[in-house]
Amino acid sequence: MASVKIYSTPTCPYCKMLKGYLTEHAIGFEDVDVSVNQAAAQEMIAKSKQMGVPVVEIDGQIVVGFDKPKINQLLNIK
Repeated sequence: MASVKIYSTPTCPYCKMLKGYLTEHAIGFEDVDVSVNQAAAQEMIAKSKQMGVPVVEIDGQIVVGFDKPKINQLLNIK
């Protein structure tokens, strides 16, 4: 099972879509709310060079945004 961490905020529609998509495919994930966790926000920026959410880390690979083709490839979703 892949290690999946999502950096998100509660108001982000793409974050909600991403989490729904992963849930639909029975992929477990850690959800980190960067709107209240400043250390996690800095970690996300350091890893992705981006300030926008969602940022998803899959087994150490960073995906910026809800990039379904890239997420499918990394998680082997057909």
